[in-house]
Amino acid sequence: MTLSKSLEGQTALVTGASRGIGKAIAISLANEGAEVIINYSSSLENANKVVSEINSMGGKAYPLQADISNENSVNELIKTILNKNNKIDVLVNNAGITKDGLLMRMKTDDWQKVLDLNLSGVFYCTRAVSRQMLKQKKGRIINITSVVGLMGNAGQANYAAAKAGVVGLTQSSAKEFASRGITVNAVAPGFISTDMTKDLNSEGILSAIPLGRFGEPEDVAGAVRFLAADKCAAYITGQTIQVDGGMVMS
Repeated sequence: MTLSKSLEGQTALVTGASRGIGKAIAISLANEGAEVIINYSSSLENANKVVSEINSMGGKAYPLQADISNENSVNELIKTILNKNNKIDVLVNNAGITKDGLLMRMKTDDWQKVLDLNLSGVFYCTRAVSRQMLKQKKGRIINITSVVGLMGNAGQANYAAAKAGVVGLTQSSAKEFASRGITVNAVAPGFISTDMTKDLNSEGILSAIPLGRFGEPEDVAGAVRFLAADKCAAYITGQTIQVDGGMVMS
């Protein structure tokens, strides 16, 4: 007896999927049978590496460039996917950036760029897929927020504000879409071993993490895979799952 994969035949879009957490999520969803669209901003080379890795394990994927902070770019992205696949079953809003600095010295441009991608981008993508998912009467939207959006962090006012906004957006859209079979949830990673965290002073941070280590991108991908699968999470919506080693407990 062969067990069926939880996302067999589904189409999944992962934004910012050419590296780090997004890459791990894309590979995880492909492992469950989804055809994954690898969205990237600038590096087609990195996106193609992810596609090749997925193809080499027998999965399906293809790359699509789009600036998630740009409304028109997002609309074209979704239009292209629907023309090719005719549906979108899973959307993972993962694309994000940091531009850290103390609030009193933070440049307005650094504030705005972080909000444009990390918060407005989630709104653009969610709105763009919602019409199709409403037609399908089914869909899974998973937003990558951060524990920083739940607890704040000195030097990251822009990032924390954007990620807190993602939590509110998740809950509001979950309430709007629930009656049509669409779930919307968030995953809040703590400190994960990626390019974003490689230069941090780990000693001070580790003392605040009960599990005593940084997480891996695959830890976040596991939570996303769970939320995307009908058999696991069809009755979960509007929730934020923390993947943080116990750093933030409420």
